Amino acid sequence: MPLSASGASAKGAFATAPTKEDPYTYQVGFGNRFASEALPGTLPHAQNNPQKITGSSFVAPRVENLSTYIYRIRPSVAHQGFTRLPDNPDLESCFLPINPKVHISPTQLAWRPFDIPDSSEKADFVEGLKTIAGNGDPTLREGLAIHMYLANTSMNKKAFVNSDGDMLILPQQGRLDIQTEFGKLMVQPGELVVIQRGIKFKVVLPDGPSRGYIQEIFGAHYQLPELGPLGGHGLANPRDFEHPVASFDIDQSPWSIVYKVAGQLHSCAQEHTPFDVVAWRGNYVPYKYCMEKFVFVGSISKDHIDPSIFCVLTAKSKATGVPLADFLIFSERWDVGDHTFRPPYYHRNSSSEFMGHIYGVYGGRSDDFQPGGASFETGFCPHGVSYDVFKAASDGELGPMKVHENTLVFMFESSMMFSVTDYAIKRSGKLHYHEPKMWDNLKAQFLNHVEQINSDLKAHGLAELGSELKQ
Repeated sequence: MPLSASGASAKGAFATAPTKEDPYTYQVGFGNRFASEALPGTLPHAQNNPQKITGSSFVAPRVENLSTYIYRIRPSVAHQGFTRLPDNPDLESCFLPINPKVHISPTQLAWRPFDIPDSSEKADFVEGLKTIAGNGDPTLREGLAIHMYLANTSMNKKAFVNSDGDMLILPQQGRLDIQTEFGKLMVQPGELVVIQRGIKFKVVLPDGPSRGYIQEIFGAHYQLPELGPLGGHGLANPRDFEHPVASFDIDQSPWSIVYKVAGQLHSCAQEHTPFDVVAWRGNYVPYKYCMEKFVFVGSISKDHIDPSIFCVLTAKSKATGVPLADFLIFSERWDVGDHTFRPPYYHRNSSSEFMGHIYGVYGGRSDDFQPGGASFETGFCPHGVSYDVFKAASDGELGPMKVHENTLVFMFESSMMFSVTDYAIKRSGKLHYHEPKMWDNLKAQFLNHVEQINSDLKAHGLAELGSELKQ
């Protein structure tokens, strides 16, 4: 199949077409093994020999073995050495309680929209990283981190390599024009992009200042969740994941490459662009996904199904059957349950829940939940909708209705306990606590019917309620 000089396919059933908002072409399919040439005939026939980048053990099972052969103009080893950079005080990687810069919260926390620096303070994607919460430590290959990026400047002659974990990036304001070793991706609010650890990339801001969310996982890679009785299709379908096509530069001017290693930042200088990969093939490749393509499923009779039905991507922990992280979304869908309390019921569960808001109006949270903000509940912390939402859902007339129209909210859910950073608690200026008074009107309605209850107990030969409840 003929390819253009930029790597875009001239035609083909399995490549996307450029649009006004996204000028790039992509190969489609989650977990596929791809091959891409920006210069036809570059890939060697029936062998692999040049530099190899790998994302898993060489002897990992075939289904879990992730690797890519990349064919570049000049090897990455042609550099001028590394220099330790000053610590970013707002970037954290160790979430163990022995770290004095992280904190445990037994209650619900929330943050109003995080501020993007003004023009007097330049911050690119790397400089604008702010850690909110996390678990574990990258040196243990177990755990995760949750960051905000708050950027107002494009990266120029500078690339970033995260050696600690895979990054799931969710722009909330402004598109991200991301150049990787494998090609280019344009990612806009409503889309996600995953860049695996060890891959070089730079971020340009075509729409100006940008804000978004990041989940970084240290010990696993993202997978599609199992579908169980849904069968072969539904939720996020593999065909809707888009991967870049090969594209290369021939720039031979100075560049700096910033590496994040165990949370530390190091800079590597080189006299050539890192984006000089002429061809590649493999399955360790960045990808993006438009969340508007998610196929929601739910109850068409009664009751509220467990939130696993909203899962887009999941990542395994070291414990069998227990996820390190699930990425869930809540967006426009039909709600039709009959004789059913439709909002999420009041609950406690073992998972840590961190929610972010991309766009729209979302009534499912307790209070003041806005695009660019966040909320958090630790495991077994009781939570649920405000009394007003509860009352409306309890008394409202039921009928088929669209919920969360023009709205996109997500959840980072984990079986792990999170600690919360100094930045999130002390320096962001956006922390506020959920107001417990929003539930004061949730009175014990059961006690309004003591006489009837005692009558029913007596009819069944059971002891009546104590006199103290009758007063």
